[in-house]
Amino acid sequence: MKTTFLLEIFIDTKILFGVVSPWQIAIIALAILLLFGGRKIPELMRGFGSGIKEFKKGLKEEDNDEKDEKKK
Repeated sequence: MKTTFLLEIFIDTKILFGVVSPWQIAIIALAILLLFGGRKIPELMRGFGSGIKEFKKGLKEEDNDEKDEKKK
């Protein structure tokens, strides 16, 4: 039963992402370029990357804290 549920989720997500065409991605990229400008996009990506790094760092620290508590 669990396998069929996971299969249904996979099919649903495949259908959902299969709908987005390269033209739609290009239009979205163009809209972002027009809204933020060429100079602002690298700044946004840098901020996005540093946010991901901080998130991963926080997850590691949380795991380490849990391991330390289990040892005590």
